[in-house]
Parts: sequence; C-alpha cells; structure tokens
Amino acid sequence: MEALPNEKKMNKRFKPKFNIRKGDNVVVIAGDDKDRTQPRKVLSVLTAKGRVLVEGVNLVTKHLKPNAQNPQGGIVKEEAPIHMSNVMLWDAKAKAPARIKRDRTETGFVRTSKKSGEAIK
Repeated sequence: MEALPNEKKMNKRFKPKFNIRKGDNVVVIAGDDKDRTQPRKVLSVLTAKGRVLVEGVNLVTKHLKPNAQNPQGGIVKEEAPIHMSNVMLWDAKAKAPARIKRDRTETGFVRTSKKSGEAIK
C-alpha cells in the first residue's frame, strides 16, 4: 500500500502535546519508584513513545561485554524510560505535585501550575 500524500500532515497535526520537558522536576506518582515528596530531574523525553527518562527511577541492570573502552566488561545499573502518565510536574512554590494548564501568550504557550498559579520555566 502506498501512503497518501497528506498522511504525514495528519500525523503531525494530531501529535500529542506533553507538559513535561527535559530538565523539569517531576515526582513519580505510580509504579515501584512511587514517591510524591521527592522531586527528580527529567533526563530526556521520548515524545514518539510518550515516555520520560527520570533520574534514579526505574533502574535496570545491564550486562556489558568487554570492549576497547571497557576491557573488563561488567554489570551497570541505568535508568529505563517510564510512561508520562506516571509522573507529575513539581510545583516549587507549593512544594507539591501540581497539574498544569497551558496559557496562550503573544509569543506562544506558557505552562502554568493549577495549584499556585505560577508559570513554570
């Protein structure tokens, strides 16, 4: 089957918009690493899969073969991505997790906390 000419436009048009960005502080609200009191930093956002990589969360064990950089090989613990629905943005002013709304300005959109009403940078 051949792709329709405007199929790419449709995918881009209905692409989901996420409120979480790289460098944000978030709390894990579901899963094995659930902790609503300790904010953690987002290392990367995988928008195509709807997942985030959070510092110190969902650690998996990886076995490395010996190679030129690491002649010994070994076992390493590293973070694996978790779904975006399992994290919530941290509101620094309220010192609690908060839901986000997107306010339109002349320059674009601004993320605003629903708990404190403060803009998130």
